[in-house]
Amino acid sequence: MKNLTICSLAFVLFATPAWAAPGNTSTSSGTATATVIAPIKLKHNSGAALNFGKFTTGGGGTVVVAAAGTATTTGEVTMVSGSTPSADGFSVTGQSSRTFLITTTSGTVSANGNSMAFTTAPSANTGTLSTAGTASFTVGGKLTVSGSTPAATYNGSYSVKKKKK
Repeated sequence: MKNLTICSLAFVLFATPAWAAPGNTSTSSGTATATVIAPIKLKHNSGAALNFGKFTTGGGGTVVVAAAGTATTTGEVTMVSGSTPSADGFSVTGQSSRTFLITTTSGTVSANGNSMAFTTAPSANTGTLSTAGTASFTVGGKLTVSGSTPAATYNGSYSVKKKKK
């Protein structure tokens, strides 16, 4: 029993952690950094607009404005001479070389209680900011025209969103 007590005491003495002796500690400092970058901002270009131009309805059809700004018609819709259809324009700014996604919504143009629906399409669904931190894109669309649409100037809007990629 005496041997068992001595063995148990030896085990307890050697199994306990060593007590730190004075001068056996040291400290050091680490470093931390953080970099805040400019957010990606979307801006509508002043004076730009998705303009479907001037046209006659005939029996109806569509007016398609490409992202490049050129227009075509389908059905019996006919563009009027001197009409100036155009794509809309947007600018994007932020930290250089960042990528982003572009989405656009559909909309309606209305006048005097009448309306026409349109869809939109950006010139690109994604973009990358240049080394100067800039990019631009255009938005075209397709307007559906009924043969019974009355003559008037129709106005409306749609939304454009950019998201970081």
